[in-house]
Amino acid sequence: MTTSTKLPSAPVIDETARLVIEQYVFPEIAEQVADLLRRRLTEGAYDVDSAEELARLVTVDLQSVNGDRHLRLKHHAEPVSPQQGAATLDAMRRDFDTSLGGAPQVQLLDGGIAVVELAPMLFPLEWAAEPLGAALTLASRAQALIVDLRANRGGDPDTVAFVCSYLLDRRTHLNTMHWRSGERIEQSWSLPHVPGTRFGGSKPLYVLTSDSSFSAAEELAYNLQQLGRAVIVGERTRGGAHPCKGWTVHPHLEVTVPMGRAVNPVSGTNWEGIGVQPDIPCPAADALDQAHALALARLTD
Repeated sequence: MTTSTKLPSAPVIDETARLVIEQYVFPEIAEQVADLLRRRLTEGAYDVDSAEELARLVTVDLQSVNGDRHLRLKHHAEPVSPQQGAATLDAMRRDFDTSLGGAPQVQLLDGGIAVVELAPMLFPLEWAAEPLGAALTLASRAQALIVDLRANRGGDPDTVAFVCSYLLDRRTHLNTMHWRSGERIEQSWSLPHVPGTRFGGSKPLYVLTSDSSFSAAEELAYNLQQLGRAVIVGERTRGGAHPCKGWTVHPHLEVTVPMGRAVNPVSGTNWEGIGVQPDIPCPAADALDQAHALALARLTD
């Protein structure tokens, strides 16, 4: 007699389907996704041995209906708290503590051109305001600025607005979130005042992107591009414009469900599924050199 090692997937699928139906920003898509998950469960598609493999299979199915890359079943190697949102927050805190608060590099290049790398995330503003404010203030005296988002995989929309505030001269409408819950609409604006010193809204500004730049990093690039404030240099980004929250559905699994959609006040749309299109397309590895050359040329005009 052998003992089955199959992961009990039914409770995970049932809870994931329930959360998608209750929370997903597009109710019609939610029903289709939930039906697909339940059908695949019945077919035995999720009869697997590991939580990691289940996460991979379910994520493929979650994203198969409309390609929403924020709709995921994420695997965590270490057991995670059952508290809503705790799994993502714990992982973010570890990254925050090892990345100088999300600003791992500030550099001065030839010609008085500064580079500020924002990576690996735009962390929650209550954590990140001090280190990001310090980095951006340090760079504020530069003749031109390059913001490097090539390794940034997302984060907090409030932190996007905070960073934008250092790169503009006045309070500016950046984005509007349309939430499913209560059909609520929430505008995002840059701040009237910032800690430290602004780089401001007139000196040359370049933003570097890659095909890994995602979510809040994309919003930062898109906001500045639509306002005509920055030149985007690099690769088309991943294309995730729907803010999401996470729920633990197994000690090692977290489902993330988008609950809203972004609408830019200039374009009237967002970057979902298509990414942010660079103004100067080039391989991500070449983007810094390209932006530096552009900045030098602009400053010597």
